[in-house]
Amino acid sequence: MLRHGVEHLTDRQVTRLDAGLDAGDPDHEVTIAWQCYQQLRSIYHAATPADGRRIAEKVIASFPTCPIAEIARLGRTLRAWKTQVLAYFDTDGVSNGGTEAINPLIEKTRASPTASGTSPTTGYASCSQSAAPGQYRRGPRP
Repeated sequence: MLRHGVEHLTDRQVTRLDAGLDAGDPDHEVTIAWQCYQQLRSIYHAATPADGRRIAEKVIASFPTCPIAEIARLGRTLRAWKTQVLAYFDTDGVSNGGTEAINPLIEKTRASPTASGTSPTTGYASCSQSAAPGQYRRGPRP
């Protein structure tokens, strides 16, 4: 239940979760971490971009002072990347996440020993298939 958003939990599940956390989390570390997780999720599930930005600013301001070391470290990282995180709301949710996700595969392909000595037209294509099996589609798009 801890991996689900609170909006997806029934009243009975929330009651069970609260009881479990009360019984098994005497220092409230899991409880605080779960609440931080819910705040972080709510940024991208806000009703409007302005609401999301407001929540993001609150998270960025409060997480670095969290008594849980992992949350505080996340907060410091978010604070360091504040401009980029908040840019999500200035660009109507446009992100370069897809590009950033594919860049390591491109670098892996370039560094691949099978890429050297192959022709420019087939080398990267065949290496891309081995670097990211199932991710590369050859031929016209449907």
